[in-house]
Amino acid sequence: MASVAAVTGRLRSLKAWGAETSGTPLLSEFGYGDVLMASDPHEAQLMNTHAVLMALSEDSLLKPFRQMSGMPAPGEDLGGWYTYDPDYDYRKGFDKGFAPGCTFGQWVSALARAYAINGDEATRQKVLRLNRLYAQTITADFYVRNRFPAYTYDKLLLGLLDSHTYVKDPQALAILEQTTNTALPHLPGHAVEHDVRWRMDKPADDASWTWDESYTMPENLFLAYQRGAGHRYYDLGLQYLDDKTWFDPLSRNENVLKGRHAYSYVNSLCSAMMAYMVAGSEKHLHAAQNAFAMLQAQSYATGGWGPDEMLRAPGSSDVYNSLTNTHHSFETPCGSYAHFKLTRYLLRVTRDARYGDSMECVMYNTVLGAKPLQNDGENFYYSDYNFDAKRVYKEARWACCSGTLPQVATDYRINTYFRGPQSVYVNLYIPSTLRWTEGGVTLLLTQEGDYPFEDHATFTVTSSAPADLTLHFRIPAWAPGASIYVNGKRQSGLAMPGQFAAIRREWSTGDRVELELPLQMRLETIDAQHADTVALLRGPLVLMAVKQQQDSPLPKFTREQLLAAQRISERQWQVNSANGPVTMLPFTSLGEQPYTTYVRL
Repeated sequence: MASVAAVTGRLRSLKAWGAETSGTPLLSEFGYGDVLMASDPHEAQLMNTHAVLMALSEDSLLKPFRQMSGMPAPGEDLGGWYTYDPDYDYRKGFDKGFAPGCTFGQWVSALARAYAINGDEATRQKVLRLNRLYAQTITADFYVRNRFPAYTYDKLLLGLLDSHTYVKDPQALAILEQTTNTALPHLPGHAVEHDVRWRMDKPADDASWTWDESYTMPENLFLAYQRGAGHRYYDLGLQYLDDKTWFDPLSRNENVLKGRHAYSYVNSLCSAMMAYMVAGSEKHLHAAQNAFAMLQAQSYATGGWGPDEMLRAPGSSDVYNSLTNTHHSFETPCGSYAHFKLTRYLLRVTRDARYGDSMECVMYNTVLGAKPLQNDGENFYYSDYNFDAKRVYKEARWACCSGTLPQVATDYRINTYFRGPQSVYVNLYIPSTLRWTEGGVTLLLTQEGDYPFEDHATFTVTSSAPADLTLHFRIPAWAPGASIYVNGKRQSGLAMPGQFAAIRREWSTGDRVELELPLQMRLETIDAQHADTVALLRGPLVLMAVKQQQDSPLPKFTREQLLAAQRISERQWQVNSANGPVTMLPFTSLGEQPYTTYVRL
C-alpha cells in the first residue's frame, strides 16, 4: 500500500504563511550584476529574449505611438497586438490591433535589466535612443485612443524607472514626469474594477474598453517614489489602491477571488505588498498574505493558476473541470512574472521559506519550459494542463506575454539570493555565483550541482579575508530527511522542512557547504473532491505522462505504480501501467510531444 503521506493535495488551509513580521527587517535584493548564472536553460531564455528585443526596429517600436498621436510614422508594423488599428473590434479576432504599444515599457525595462547584467554598451544605447524617441510622441491623443491607458502608463512608468536605475539615463525621470502629466487626465481618478465601464465616450457595446487595469498601478507608483521620482508618486500609489472591493475584504480573510481576471488581480497583490513596504500598511500585508493562501488552494500541482484567465470560487470543481474543458490553463509568462514578484516580496517581509518553494515550483514547471520568443512575435502564452495537452504558441503575435517573458528571464538572478544584516539567504538552487561585500570583505558564493534532477547542491566560499556572517539555505517543505554538511561535517538539527537552515560562522576561502534534498516521489491531488485525479512529483518537478497522440486514451495507473516510477535517463522516467510502460517527463523536456499533467487512478 502507498503511504497516505505520499498522496497530498494543494494547500487547503486559508491560514497565511509567515504572519509574524513585526520588528523584522526586510531582506533586500541583490543587484542584477551581483549574480553570475551558470544554468543553460536560464541563460538560454535570457539570450533568446534579449536577442529578439535588440533586433526590433526602432521605427516599428515607435510606430503605434506616432500613429495614435497623429505624427508621421515610418517603418513597418510589428503586427499582432502591437499594431494600431483604429477600426479594431475584438469580436472579430484578438490578433491585430488589440493592445498597440502596450509592451514597449516592458521591453525597455527588460533591456535596462539586461544591461545591468551584461554591461553591453549596445543595449544601453538602444535604451537611451528608445526613451528619447518615445519622449517625442507623448500626447494626450495616445491615451484617448488607447483601450488600456492605465495598463500602458504602468508599463511605461516601469521602463523609465529601470532606465533611470540600471542604465543611469539622466533624462528618464523628466520623461516620466512628462508621461505622468499627460496620462493622468485620461486615467480614472481611482482604481476601477475589471469589466466596469468608466469611459463614457467609448462604445457601451464594446467590452474591451472596460478591461484596463488601473488597480495594478500602485506597485510601480510606490517604486517611483522609492527611486526618487517625487512624493506625488507616493500619493498616487495610495490613490489607486483597490481597497473597497478587493484589499479590504482580503485583509479580513474574506475570499473574493471568484470571477476576477487571474493575472492582473494576482499582480495587484504586489501593490498591496508595496503599500506595506513603503507606506507601512499592515492591512495590505494581511490582504496579500491571505490572498496568496487562497490562490494556493486553487492552484495546479505546477503552481500555475487561473484557467481561462479567471480566479475560481473556493471549494468549487472549476480547476478539475478545466482538465477537460480548456487548454488555456495558466497564462504563463505574465502569471509567472506576477507570481515571482509577489513571492519575492512576501519572502523578503516574512522570511518564510515556503514562498520560495512556491516560486521554485512555478519556475521549473511553467515558465522555464516556455517555448522561445520568435522574431516575428510568436510567443508562448498558456501552459496546458488538459488531459489532451500540447505546448503551442499563442495564435496572436506580440501578446502581453511577449512583454513579461524578457523580464522573467532577467529576474531569475534577483530571485535566487537575498541579503539580510550580515547574512545571505539562498532561495533557489541554480548553478550560479553570488558576488558581494560584507564589512569591507569581498565574497563569492559559488553554487554547483544538477538539482532538481539530482538531490544535492554544493556551495563554495571565496573570501578576501575571514568573514563572520550567516548563510541561510531554504529547505523545501517536501524534503523531510534533508541534511547539510559544512566542510564534510554533518550539521545536526538544522535542515527542517519548510524553513531556512541558518549556519553562522567565520567563513574563509575554500569553505564548503553541501546540501542534500531527498527527491522522493509523491502524488498530489487536483482537489479534495477528486482524490483519484493526481499528478506525480519528484522534488519540485511535476512529471507529466507522454501520450502517443493528443487524443489517445489516458494511461491507467495505480498509486503504487506511479510512486515506483523508475529513472531511465538523466531527465526521463518510466511508469508501468495497465497499457504498458509510460514515459514521464518534466515540462522543460516535453518538446512537441502530447502529454497529460494529471492522471486518474
